[in-house]
Amino acid sequence: MMEICLNNVTKNFGFNNVLDKLSFEVKTGDKIALVGENGCGKSTILKLITKEELPTSGDVFIKKESRVGYLTQEPIKSLFKLSVREILYNSFGNLNKLKNKMDNYECKMNNLTGDKQINAINKYLKVQEEFIKAGGYEIDAKIDKIVSAFNMERLLDLKYEILSGGEKTLVNLVTLLLSNPDILLLDEPTNHLDIRMLEYLEDYLKNYKGTILIVSHDRYFLDKVVDKIILIENGKTNVFHGNYSYFLIENEKRIEKEFKEYKDQQKKIEAMKKSIKKLREFGKKAYPGGEPFFKRAASIEKRLEKLEKKDKPITNNKIPLKLEVGKRSGKDVIVAKNINISFDNHVLFKDANLELFYKEKVCIVGGNGTGKSTLIKYILKNKDLYISESASISYVSQEFSFDDNSITVLDEAKKYFHEEESILRSALSKFMFNGQEVFKRLSKLSGGEKIRLKLFCIMQENNNLLILDEPTNHIDISAKEVLEEAINNYNGTVLLISHDRYFINKVATRIINIENKKLVSYVGNYDDFKNKLKK
Repeated sequence: MMEICLNNVTKNFGFNNVLDKLSFEVKTGDKIALVGENGCGKSTILKLITKEELPTSGDVFIKKESRVGYLTQEPIKSLFKLSVREILYNSFGNLNKLKNKMDNYECKMNNLTGDKQINAINKYLKVQEEFIKAGGYEIDAKIDKIVSAFNMERLLDLKYEILSGGEKTLVNLVTLLLSNPDILLLDEPTNHLDIRMLEYLEDYLKNYKGTILIVSHDRYFLDKVVDKIILIENGKTNVFHGNYSYFLIENEKRIEKEFKEYKDQQKKIEAMKKSIKKLREFGKKAYPGGEPFFKRAASIEKRLEKLEKKDKPITNNKIPLKLEVGKRSGKDVIVAKNINISFDNHVLFKDANLELFYKEKVCIVGGNGTGKSTLIKYILKNKDLYISESASISYVSQEFSFDDNSITVLDEAKKYFHEEESILRSALSKFMFNGQEVFKRLSKLSGGEKIRLKLFCIMQENNNLLILDEPTNHIDISAKEVLEEAINNYNGTVLLISHDRYFINKVATRIINIENKKLVSYVGNYDDFKNKLKK
């Protein structure tokens, strides 16, 4: 049965159309991902479905009486004065109202006598029966299970308004899952989740009985959850019946096929144009008897005008990121023995050991709060551990900042790139800083723009040890693919932290997992690591 239908939807915001006569259907039980370049209209589609935005033209249909739940990354102002515990219970809607009714009748039963008490008891039993049928006595168990899965115990008695941005988004997600709507609209649901939480969410959504529409840059997550991909390009859609890996293969085939058809048509158009030109020349030479040539030329010209022109297929304009190395480091790059780190009597690491060798690509994994970023900072600041004398370090922190946010992209790049400005601007254009964008103030850059600029800068350093803390945060799939390729071709050593399992699979040669305050090493990528844990 059809759950959602977008029919010839156009949407613009006062300039070019973001969506251009876009159409697609979502059936009950579908698990669909919307993919496409940043700015192609994925989040706009979700907002059209929720009626937060209205189409410029066309129609958006939702199945009658379907309950729609929408995960937004924005704080929900109506929740600010509530505790997390209250918010979670309120997510059960009618069940929570029934529970409050039962509580009121219990109070009355204790304070009344005779017929009034019997009347209150009968009302209580009637409400209780409705409560039981709707699964009311399972509320506490459901909340306890999901709170444990998302490691939210410490948040329960805190007010929503004092939570961090990531914690608010987490509460928004958990509340949405508990409310169990018919249609789940999820905009970047994996943000701020560690790997354990991601795996729980994947299992939850795979078994979800409703309809799911997802926007996400987490390719591993999409592989596990969705059964259909809708690609948004030039405001229109292409549908692929499979997960993300299937889409990659089939989309490449589609592009090759469409590119061949496009080239064939271009050849045909050129041949028709040449034929028109020649016929007109023959007509002029045959004057005054050249009319048949002119008629034939006009006939071909009409056919050319009626010909439905094929658009040139979009190919990914990837950032050509190449990480160079000056001189190489020694074989032993980092050796740290008996690492002990604690904060406020909370022990993060106790007698932990870490070794990093030349040309390794090592990823540190572990739950939120286990000390991954703290360990990186310890390595960079501690003089007691061994770091190869010939090691030169480029470090990109998770919350990096620039020295002066008032300067422009061009000014920052000049600190690292020591050639003529025309060459520098050409190099920056390869990082999607085109034209006037090089004059953007650093304070005005998005998260993705900041990481692109930072990567451009470290490219110029030619260092042989790259330390990256969550490098794929805030960048789209195309940029991730380029970063993966650059790291794989890098002749230096890499130590990184990431929750992006697809990215880890692509680049890691070894995993270091934080287990019981120790650093445990597993040779291979993320899937190799998971398989070893299962044995």
